[in-house]
Amino acid sequence: MIRVNLLPVKRRRKPKPVPKFVITMLIITIVVGIVMAYLVFHFNSRLTTKKEQFTANEKRIAELKEKIRAVEKFEQLNKTFQQRKDIIEQLRKNQSIPVKLLDEISTLLPGGVWLQTMVVSGDSINIDGYAFTNSDVVLYVDNLKNSKVFTEIYLQESKSTAIEKRPLYMFKLTFKVKV
Repeated sequence: MIRVNLLPVKRRRKPKPVPKFVITMLIITIVVGIVMAYLVFHFNSRLTTKKEQFTANEKRIAELKEKIRAVEKFEQLNKTFQQRKDIIEQLRKNQSIPVKLLDEISTLLPGGVWLQTMVVSGDSINIDGYAFTNSDVVLYVDNLKNSKVFTEIYLQESKSTAIEKRPLYMFKLTFKVKV
């Protein structure tokens, strides 16, 4: 018995070889994909590093600004203390001037003359006083003129007056202190 198969037999076709350009393009695409993935990873890591460095630099700048503020505050305090020190030194220097001034005025004061008021403003001095005689007033003015400390001595007024029925001379003087 012979069997005949009338159905067509499916034959397997031989697969066509994949063209070389497709294989080449596939290999190139894979290589480019790998290179691109590496570059993305590499630049992302560099970007992350730069961001961290930027953040660290910002923190450092903030710290340095705080230090600068502290230094400026210290300099301001130092300047204030220096000004205060200068003022204190100036006061110390000027402290002896009134003492020397009063000492000189009292040293030159002759007997029979006494002072009632003395007003010092800057380098100008105004004195009001009394004397028993007019010659005592003139002697006091001459003593002031011969002094090395005072200049521009001017007797403004000298007039006779009576206090408790005693004849006295009231006088007013102005002069300046040599600097």
